[in-house]
Amino acid sequence: MIIKEAAFVGSFVKMEQYPVPDMPEIAMAGRSNVGKSSLINTMLNRKKLAKTSSTPGKTRTINFYKINQTFYLVDLPGYGYAKVSKKERESWGGMIGTYLSRRSSLQEVVLLVDCRHDPSGEDKQMYEWIQQHGFGGVVIATKADKLSRSKLTQQLRRIRNQLGMPKEAVILPVSSLKKEGSEAVWEALADKLKPLTDLPDELDRDLETIELDRQ
Repeated sequence: MIIKEAAFVGSFVKMEQYPVPDMPEIAMAGRSNVGKSSLINTMLNRKKLAKTSSTPGKTRTINFYKINQTFYLVDLPGYGYAKVSKKERESWGGMIGTYLSRRSSLQEVVLLVDCRHDPSGEDKQMYEWIQQHGFGGVVIATKADKLSRSKLTQQLRRIRNQLGMPKEAVILPVSSLKKEGSEAVWEALADKLKPLTDLPDELDRDLETIELDRQ
């Protein structure tokens, strides 16, 4: 995909603040510090459009990016970061849950996992929800430059097995540091973007299985 225009629209915490749902949206979900912001910058060929930090849990809002005036890329708050208050974790979980369950223009949810580690319980929970609600289940394995080629192949297989990914589901290794893998990600996502004319005005996806970070 050729990115002609990419703009940060805003950071929001409430549904009524979101942009009007008049374009398709693809959401990026994953644990804190998995590399969502870095990947977004790499995919959009920008250095600092999405703010990055070495401190886990920095993204505490839902961030919208308008791409080519035709769709939104949405960066969800990272889950699984323990060093915040229970109240704040509940706030993040509620924010993610409301967006995923109520956003009518949402067409795909992409799960990011760190290729160096096995999927967490929250990762498995999120992927199960993605599959149950009819999304394609694209998984992006970040920080691929940290592993040798043979180890990466082994770990991708392990991640696929632990998530219970169907055979047709795609898992893609990426390295934001080396700027590798973003073209394959765009190829996997290109056919997910459909016109919104046939979508209902409001969706009501059951979110009982995505009570993230509320333990």
